[in-house]
Amino acid sequence: MIDFTGRVAVVTGAGRGLGRLYALDLARRGAAVVVNDLGGGMRGLPDEAADSRVADAVVDEIRGAGGTAIASYDSVDSPAGGQAIVDAAVGAFGRLDAVVSNAGIFNSVPFEDLPHDEWTRMLRVHLDGGFHLSQPAYRVMKANGGGRFVFVSSSAGIFGQPMEAHYAAAKAGLVGLTNVIAIEGEAHGILANSVMPTGFSRMVTETVGDEKFLAESGFMRAIRPELVVPLVTFLASTACTFTHRNYSAAAGRYARVFVGLSEGWLADADTEPTAEDIEAHLEQISATDRFIVPASIVDEVLEVCERRGVNAMPGNAEVAFPEPGRDTG
Repeated sequence: MIDFTGRVAVVTGAGRGLGRLYALDLARRGAAVVVNDLGGGMRGLPDEAADSRVADAVVDEIRGAGGTAIASYDSVDSPAGGQAIVDAAVGAFGRLDAVVSNAGIFNSVPFEDLPHDEWTRMLRVHLDGGFHLSQPAYRVMKANGGGRFVFVSSSAGIFGQPMEAHYAAAKAGLVGLTNVIAIEGEAHGILANSVMPTGFSRMVTETVGDEKFLAESGFMRAIRPELVVPLVTFLASTACTFTHRNYSAAAGRYARVFVGLSEGWLADADTEPTAEDIEAHLEQISATDRFIVPASIVDEVLEVCERRGVNAMPGNAEVAFPEPGRDTG
């Protein structure tokens, strides 16, 4: 059994839906859990009243089952809120070992009609919130010798979703944040990965709105939120020994999601390529049958330099990046 005894976890957006299930499973496995939830509405509007009872109910549920938990009602959308959540964990339990960055809001708007305030509000909660929480948590983990970050991203950000430009951009940004925390944190025992869940939740019910469809849809029954939990729990545990990866969880199918760099077309070194050359070699440039999965931007630079026969780091030049590694396909 993957055991969290003696470990402390923060789960944001843990009062309902998937976040609640993450918190319950971590607590069942022995973690002391900070159940963070503002208790607001799905759209994150200023006039939507917060409700502390949302987080309290999950804490009561955990304690009723013999687990350990405290509630946090701070919002991740400010530096002070993120710090307060981390302080709550350290103040109550003396440490912080895992963060599941799950808090979020959601609404659907056609791109051409998307108001600026809805764009910024979405980024403020998802992307800024991920930063506001992870930075103070990172500092605590670094001092303690390591930890785990699980950022809840979305396939909407990687593959796209109509009517969700603001949500998709925020969720894609979390993948970028995950990548850098993974690179910088690895030397300190801090691992960071992201999950792209598909699960029946308030986000789905409030978006679809058709109760009859939801009740009768085989797909909706297939994407039970409980099916996402095992992946998040594993990535938050010490059993997870890798970093810098993204995974999808949908209807009991778990799969790695990655960005690959194709071999492409390498122009002759003594030529000046033109747009016409791009057109002529477009099939080779666009082919995906041979690729690498760079561990950082350094891998891309080194790969091109190697093919060019150029020394990327002449003499004793030092590069402020970790030793690169790559997956090949």
